[in-house]
Amino acid sequence: MKFEEAQKDMNFSYFGGGTGVLVSGLVWCIAGFVALFYSNLSSMLTLFFGGMFIHPLAMLLSKVLKRPGNHDPKNPLGKLALESTIILFVGLFLAFYVAKLHVEWFYPIMLMAIGVRYLIFNTLYGSRIYWVLGAVLMLSGMFCVIFGANFLTGAFIGGLTEIIFSLVILNKSKGVVLNTA
Repeated sequence: MKFEEAQKDMNFSYFGGGTGVLVSGLVWCIAGFVALFYSNLSSMLTLFFGGMFIHPLAMLLSKVLKRPGNHDPKNPLGKLALESTIILFVGLFLAFYVAKLHVEWFYPIMLMAIGVRYLIFNTLYGSRIYWVLGAVLMLSGMFCVIFGANFLTGAFIGGLTEIIFSLVILNKSKGVVLNTA
């Protein structure tokens, strides 16, 4: 499978990644509301456990939107998608550890870690919008730390940013057609 074909397969199968970005944005917002109505720890755990459902729910949403929801097993980019999740685990470890010392930095660290991961999605999907999304999330995390944002601000920034970008990505990916010839 040629590189461009691999990207097109990923783009078509997962609606350009827009379904995952949308589900992720919703998880971030739910975590923000949990912080608002319950506790910071419950919010952090919501992001952690909710994050485990992002990929399966994104696959389901892709299927609802008449896409396969899974890539061709021969697609070499599938490995990159899986390998890039290590960035999330490192980010979560750092965010949980730092939150013991400075709880307001949990979401900013996660914003930066998720932003770094999205930079790789340009390679996965062949869409530079992921560079913009990644940069916006990383800068948002940095600004939250620099300006001393309260705990839940980062959760809502992450959620709303991802939801807005997901709508752009989904709209852009409507016209993608996979040639199987």
